[in-house]
Amino acid sequence: MRYALSALLALSSSASAFVPASRRHLISGSFTTKRVYTNTPLNMAKVGLLTDPRPQLLDNVDVFIFDCDGVIWRGDSVIPGIPETLAKLRALGKKMFFVTNNSTKSRAGYKKKFDSLGLDVPAEEIFSSSFAAAAYLEQTKFKETGKKIYVIGEIGICEELDLIDVPYIGGPEDAGKVPPMGPGDKLEHDKDVGAVIVGFDRTINYHKIQTAQLCINENPGCEFIATNLDAVTHLTDAQEWAGNGSMVGAIKGCTGREPTVVGKPSPLMIDYLCDKMGLERNRICMVGDRLDTDILFGTDNGLRSLLVLSGVTTEEKLLSDDNEITPDYYSKSIADFFVEEKEPAQV
Repeated sequence: MRYALSALLALSSSASAFVPASRRHLISGSFTTKRVYTNTPLNMAKVGLLTDPRPQLLDNVDVFIFDCDGVIWRGDSVIPGIPETLAKLRALGKKMFFVTNNSTKSRAGYKKKFDSLGLDVPAEEIFSSSFAAAAYLEQTKFKETGKKIYVIGEIGICEELDLIDVPYIGGPEDAGKVPPMGPGDKLEHDKDVGAVIVGFDRTINYHKIQTAQLCINENPGCEFIATNLDAVTHLTDAQEWAGNGSMVGAIKGCTGREPTVVGKPSPLMIDYLCDKMGLERNRICMVGDRLDTDILFGTDNGLRSLLVLSGVTTEEKLLSDDNEITPDYYSKSIADFFVEEKEPAQV
């Protein structure tokens, strides 16, 4: 698996401008306060339980990067306590960014979702993997090749490609298509496709898989780009659903190719934030519900990290002997960032 090591995202309403990364810093840091460990399994796992948020976390962090699915919401439901927690963090002067691997929406689409859930989040704080894919194409000067993109994915990728004026085919337009499979039939594909982007697609079908296979295997130099490799996702709050990793896996299986991954844990978005805004990595905390994307994004890029149990990762998985990815702290949800002070007992 290859990750896009450098690409710069534009923090503008149009997302049409990208500036090459001039530097990359890796500033290691660790919490200076004493961690609190619970009994046996946690001692072995060396994962600190967040019990005293101010000295453990809030006093040492200036910027919080939040995953969305499983951290802010589950499906179309806000996780309890989130609006109040975000308001308290803003009152403390903390900067916040919301970075999601879900490519089904563009940044504009995610802004609408935040609004619909009653969350007052400025558009410039939102980053999606659909935006990251467009940023990667911009940074690699794909438009200058004169080629087009084949999209396995939903409207979010298409909207971001429109903003950088890169032509594409596929996406929602190929929903419901069935390739001809009678004797002697074959599926014709566009020889001008120079890259295939695979994002989460609720209408993925054999036509899309075969088209992607033909473009990657038969078009010289055709690139294979994945927005993310998430194994499962929260389409609803009732259960886990197969994530984009299943779609990327289908294309890997029929091409034998590894994709360039632009979403977490790729460093693309953190490079932008640090370079553009002069942020110190050891004063940033990545907060997520996934070990292999969110927490790895933090540990691999010199950030502090905190896992919440409000999403896909269970405490059992976190503490498993097989788990090699450990955050600095963990909590039930980000609502635990603020512990209510108990009133003194009446004498």
